[in-house]
Amino acid sequence: MLLSVHYCRRVAAAGLLLASAGIAAAQPAMVAPAATEPPAAPAAPGAGAPDAPAADVPADATAGSAANPPADTATEPAASPDAAAGDATAADPPPAPPPPSPFQLWLDNYRIGAAARGLKPEWLDAALAGTVYLPRVVSHDRAQPDDPSRRSSYAAYLDSKLPTRIPTGRAAAADYREVLQQIASSAGVAPEILLAVWGIETFYGRVTGRFDLPSALASLAFDGRRADLFTGELDALVRIVGEGRVARDALRGSWAGAFGQPQFLPSSYLRHGSDGDGDGRIDILDSVPDTLASIARYLNANGWRAGEPWGFRTVLPAEFDRAAVANPVPPTGCAKPLSRHSITLPAAEWRRRGLIAINAPWPGDDVQMTLVEPDGPGAGAFLVTANFRAIMAYNCSNYYALSVTLLGDAVQAAVR
Repeated sequence: MLLSVHYCRRVAAAGLLLASAGIAAAQPAMVAPAATEPPAAPAAPGAGAPDAPAADVPADATAGSAANPPADTATEPAASPDAAAGDATAADPPPAPPPPSPFQLWLDNYRIGAAARGLKPEWLDAALAGTVYLPRVVSHDRAQPDDPSRRSSYAAYLDSKLPTRIPTGRAAAADYREVLQQIASSAGVAPEILLAVWGIETFYGRVTGRFDLPSALASLAFDGRRADLFTGELDALVRIVGEGRVARDALRGSWAGAFGQPQFLPSSYLRHGSDGDGDGRIDILDSVPDTLASIARYLNANGWRAGEPWGFRTVLPAEFDRAAVANPVPPTGCAKPLSRHSITLPAAEWRRRGLIAINAPWPGDDVQMTLVEPDGPGAGAFLVTANFRAIMAYNCSNYYALSVTLLGDAVQAAVR
């Protein structure tokens, strides 16, 4: 009996130990060890930052996140509507777009005005695509070469233009003599002047400018100093593109908005462009005959007088009275260059007052001539005719007109 009781006690003790051991052995199976979870697959190329550490990706950024838990695994209550609303508004709103620039506002207003002037919306879209403000254009416009308020000289200007253009012009005269003579004969404009304008403007078609024309004209109109002029030129350019005369991507030219081998402003192209080669098109970009015929037509429209010379260099007598020939009426258009011009008198009257012609014959006694001192009294003088003024209509500058006329003199023998 004692043995049985002792045995029972040992069995009971062993059972307690086994029960205790069983509980301890089962308990680890209730929590899956982290080491047994397979590593995440590497990110695909382009699917985000490939080297982002796993800690950067929250464990709940899956379909089983706290925001939308699966029914069989949720252990936390869903976020309240108020909390969710707070999360949605915590992020900063996207930044507002910048306000339009003054130039863009001007361009938008220009479109409205141009449409009212009869330009079609599709023309405006095509011509103004890519138009931007060009500050360099405005800077060039405020620095004309013979502004009397600036330190400059016509001699320096001529030195920058003529030495390279004289030999090249003589070669061009040999290549295009027949065309030049034909156009000069029909238009009444001296062939050497046609050649010289072409040479001064674009170095005989080699340098036609790289400014985007719509951007240049829009910048000048926006600047406001000559808003009416350049707004009108922009209108003309839109029409040129809209009517299919010149492609938008070919519209490159000078800072002043001129283009092609004769460097015409758009309105001049529409009014004075001429078909010199008879192919039914007016192509001042690639056709030399069209270029020369267009120059001749422009000069005729601005007062060229067939058979008259342009003028010549002159020497004034020491006692010459400039006040007696000063123009009493201040010029309005082309004011600064024309402020260097005297009144107009017949050639015979200038001769009577003691002026001497240098390296040129006097024209007929009745030919009207003007004294021009481009750099002021005592710094060189010229007597010029109406044909000099016609060239100034091409470019309102005494320096420019002198460069054309003196280049024409230098190449005259090669083209006649």
